Amino acid sequence: MTTYCFIRHGKDDTSEAGTGIYRDQGHDMLTLSPAGISQIQRAAKDDRLKGADLIISSPFGRAMHSAAILSKELQLDLCVETRLHEWRADRTLRWISDFSESDASYREMNSFRGIPSPEQKYNWETADDIQRRVRPVLEKYSEYRKVIVVTHGTLMQYFLGIDHPDNGEICLYQYDDSDR
Repeated sequence: MTTYCFIRHGKDDTSEAGTGIYRDQGHDMLTLSPAGISQIQRAAKDDRLKGADLIISSPFGRAMHSAAILSKELQLDLCVETRLHEWRADRTLRWISDFSESDASYREMNSFRGIPSPEQKYNWETADDIQRRVRPVLEKYSEYRKVIVVTHGTLMQYFLGIDHPDNGEICLYQYDDSDR
């Protein structure tokens, strides 16, 4: 049995959002704010992370920055897993450059609790989509006893079936072969 310590990245630094390389898809490259760094430094001291074997992380800037801090503080190797990315506002991967449209997709998805509906306007990633992309990632690391998973709030919410977590929040998930 493997224990996965899911942790939501720290608060991102949005001071340059929408400018330079941080426009459009570059928004995903944003790193942590000073408050976000402190959140992750505090999380690194949490006893639930002790004895972990490895850290796996989303490739997005705020998650990678969080994972790098944890890696340094806990002296653990870090692997990047692209399928641990943030929830997608549009499953076709068409870039939604208008944040109000992306926010509307998010609000709609939450109103349907991640379950597709004939009434939905947007083609958002469903809770089942999240399950299908995350489960194989966890299976890859099922030979370890404890793995830290640095990712995003909406992924955690719909994969773990919890309320949307705060930045730096840790949630445990037990996995064994019978979960396949």
